[in-house]
Amino acid sequence: MKCVKIEEKRKLVTSTIEKPESKDGRVVIKVEASGICGSDIHYWESGEPKGLVMGHEFAGTVVDVGDRKDLQVGDKVTGLPTSPCGECRACKSGNGHYCRSTWAHAVGLTLENPGAYAEYTTCRSDLVKKLPDVVSFDEGAMVEPTAVALHASNLADIKVGSKVLVIGGGIIGLMACEFAKLEGASYVAMVETNEKRGKKAVAVGKADEWFDALQEDTIEKLVARSDGGFDIVFDCCGNSAAVSEAIMATRPGGKIILIGVSTEPVTIPTVVTVMGEISMIGAIAYTEQEFDTCIGLIASKKLNV
Repeated sequence: MKCVKIEEKRKLVTSTIEKPESKDGRVVIKVEASGICGSDIHYWESGEPKGLVMGHEFAGTVVDVGDRKDLQVGDKVTGLPTSPCGECRACKSGNGHYCRSTWAHAVGLTLENPGAYAEYTTCRSDLVKKLPDVVSFDEGAMVEPTAVALHASNLADIKVGSKVLVIGGGIIGLMACEFAKLEGASYVAMVETNEKRGKKAVAVGKADEWFDALQEDTIEKLVARSDGGFDIVFDCCGNSAAVSEAIMATRPGGKIILIGVSTEPVTIPTVVTVMGEISMIGAIAYTEQEFDTCIGLIASKKLNV
């Protein structure tokens, strides 16, 4: 079957690999839609691992039900690309997203389980999710990144009237804005270096206002606009500049949710964090329940992905 592989730094190539078969009960899925994650960009930039077929945000139709007797060939599905062990303390507490095996065999993130940058992919049968008829394939591929934003929003514990800042206007950032509004935030601002992304966030109704991260007075403007700093800040970038900006824009006693992942060490002004007693919480992936919740929210049209 046709696929897209990593060949070297900043180079993808069209290629062919064997069409997957059901092994260990895995469900085989004909790919109809695939998202491009920020982590895919990291892999593309590094060129490693060579030969990786990416794509862990997907939707498609079942061609082999594996050991899932409740599925039928032709069913519309998506799935969690993760690989939690099910036996460790994290898994048994319902937090398989930080099981040490979560990414060890993940779809589209490991060589052994090629992802959705291909005609077909497979998913662990217990993690395959049926999609309602009213959910399109494009919407189905959006479930995974939407669940990432929902998990971060749940960690943030946004209150009605909270002032929220989102740094980074990619898919996760846009959905973080949307969840902030659903939770009752009175003001949602976006910081972006890309003018097109910033303006789009406002135009599609996700953010109330956007600020150019490249302007020297941006932090001053943010603090003034939020009346002394934001209650909640989501960092969806992960680099030193973004995290430092998050700290400077958070009110004393406020909270920062770190969603962005950096492949390099990050340097931040910890003195501001200490003096302001600012909480910083890492957010990784999602629980299975949050994934299911996103399917329901998209199906009911309470989210516009």
